[in-house]
Parts: sequence; structure tokens; C-alpha cells
Amino acid sequence: MESRIAEHNEKIRLELEKDFPDPGLINHWEKEIKAFEQGIKQALKRLGKN
Repeated sequence: MESRIAEHNEKIRLELEKDFPDPGLINHWEKEIKAFEQGIKQALKRLGKN
């Protein structure tokens, strides 16, 4: 999951470097990052590793 977060952060960085970045794409990737982070948090909680 952490590598997916890094991938999405890189996609956002590259999109922001464009002359006309697509805010829809950036928003989508930011939502996915939040979902990944939530998934990690829930998995750690289930494992008892708050």
C-alpha cells in the first residue's frame, strides 16, 4: 500500500508540472491516497498495532 501511495504522489507531482494540470485527476488520486491510508489504519487496528 505504501508503494501505491508513493506512486500516486508521483502522479500528482507530474500532473502539477504540466502547463494545464487536470484537477479532476489530482482529486481522484488524492482520494485514492486517503483510501489507501484508511485501509492501512484499519489493517493495523485489526492486527492490534494501533
